[in-house]
Order: sequence, then structure tokens, then C-alpha cells
Amino acid sequence: MNPTPASDRFLLYSDFNCPFCYALHERLHEMGVVGRCEWRGVQHAPQLPRPMKPWDGSLGAELRHEVAMVQRLAPGLPIALPPGKPNTLPAIELAVALLRKDLRYGMDFVQRTYRAFWCDGRDISDPLVLKQLAGEYFTEDIVDGENQLVAQKWETAWHATGQNGVPLLVSPDGDLLVGCVPQEQVRQFFT
Repeated sequence: MNPTPASDRFLLYSDFNCPFCYALHERLHEMGVVGRCEWRGVQHAPQLPRPMKPWDGSLGAELRHEVAMVQRLAPGLPIALPPGKPNTLPAIELAVALLRKDLRYGMDFVQRTYRAFWCDGRDISDPLVLKQLAGEYFTEDIVDGENQLVAQKWETAWHATGQNGVPLLVSPDGDLLVGCVPQEQVRQFFT
């Protein structure tokens, strides 16, 4: 993953607890274009609890439906039905800190976090889980006020696009690509 100069970067607004975001992120890796993106974590459902609570009833049905849709959109993608959806602010703020410290390691953390939730069903709002996922770079004070401010700026910039869904790609020219779209559409967006 060779980083692209900031002026040529695509912005990728994404949330760890969105299966469509996970699928698009994996697709961008497979296509070799994730290095052209600046990943920006946002909360599309900030009301979700910490720790994660099991979903049943209509919420459980909604989650099963989302996973089934992703399986149709991205056949072969490893994905398992998690027990619920967690609040992702702690994971996003830690991602900000790691991305600012070491871009490559931060992007590895982002991918590990998606997979920990969507493949293993781990509660990524749990500080111990996040500590394990952050590995060698984790310190108790890694998330500071500056990293929290960056996360807030990302959230504000995402809202300013006029879109309320994720995943959202924004080209350097300001064009938008919303959702987990077919690979050919992603390829065209990057050309």
C-alpha cells in the first residue's frame, strides 16, 4: 500500500459496524486501490450501546437481512452474523490515533477491526478487544483530545456531503459513490 499524495486521495467514510463498509473495504484491498484512500471512520448509528448487546426480534432480523445482502453483493467474502452491533466511537478514535502515528499500521488496524467484528463477532467497543487489535502501538493514553477532535472533524465533513449513509467514497474532484457497489463501478470511479 503506497500512500497517494493528499490532493489525489479519495475519502472513504466508513463505520466498523456496517457490513457494507466492511465489504467495500475488503473490495478496495482486493482491487489494490485502498492506498489511494484516506479512511475516515464515522458513526452512522451513534446511539448503539457499549458494551454491545445481543440483537433479537426485529433488530436481529434486520442484522440477518444486512448480512444476507452483503453475501449476495460480495460472494466469497468471509462474513458471519454477529450477535449485535456495538458503538464504534472507541474503535474510530483509536483508529485515528494509530493512523496519525503510523499510516500503514493504522490501516492494518482498520482491516483487523472490521474482520474481528464481521468474521469473529468480537465486541469492538470493548477496551480489551481494542487493546488486542492495536497491539504494539497501544498505550493507555494513545487516544487524546487531538485524536478525538480529528474524529469529530471527520464526522462533520461526512455530514457536510449531504449523505447520511455509509460507505461513502468522495473523489478528489468531489464526485460521490455511495454504498457497496459492483467492482466494475468502483473501478470506473477510480479512473
